[in-house]
Amino acid sequence: MEFIPESLSVFLFWLLVATSFFGSFISTAAGIGGGVTMLAVMAQVMPPLALIPVHGLVQLGSNASRLTVMFNHIDWRFLGWFFIGGLVGAAVGVKIVTALPTPVLQLVLALFILYSIWGPMPEKMRLSRFGLIVGGGVTTLASMFVGASGPLAMVIVKAFEYDRFAKVGTFSGVMVIQHGLKAVVFGLIGFVFTPYIPLVAFMVIAGFLGTLVGKRVLLRQNESNFGRVLDVILTLLALRLLWQAGQGYF
Repeated sequence: MEFIPESLSVFLFWLLVATSFFGSFISTAAGIGGGVTMLAVMAQVMPPLALIPVHGLVQLGSNASRLTVMFNHIDWRFLGWFFIGGLVGAAVGVKIVTALPTPVLQLVLALFILYSIWGPMPEKMRLSRFGLIVGGGVTTLASMFVGASGPLAMVIVKAFEYDRFAKVGTFSGVMVIQHGLKAVVFGLIGFVFTPYIPLVAFMVIAGFLGTLVGKRVLLRQNESNFGRVLDVILTLLALRLLWQAGQGYF
């Protein structure tokens, strides 16, 4: 098929599309987790230098659709202060990430995925407007390195004790800000998105469908629990990245 990038087979192309559906589904139903899942799968099959910008563009589309679905539940003042910090974080991050060797990027991604699954996260925080600006800068900077900074950003969203709909909606807005800034910055420094546009388009459509299904699940539950199965799968993918990073070094 002509619209499939040369670096991907037909099977891998559709695997990524299916992963986008599943990732958006769990992000909507559980509030978090879809971005890390998609990043872990994409990291196995995509060229390392294309991973972060393409993942960011897909996440931008998927979270934009989720933002539309959850539009009435979003805290827009939160997003305004977060955006200010995000601008600074994106500007600083791009100067650093473009200088990273591939094995270092793989190592950072693997460690981030493992920490997001098994590492401790703060349960409660108190944030002022300045705290939101700092949080926007730090998490957007992290997003430039690891792609899926959702677990870090969710800590900030959780500090405001929203109901589950406001949490998912506002978190989607945060992700739109981060991935939107990232797409703009990578475009400005010369990354060519054109070969990946068909893949991104199919993944965004699949992500929108996953959002609709995930919202139905969200409406029918108090809390979402996908168990340890997903954690184990993500851990195995992260360990494979560590193996690839080690091969790159040695």
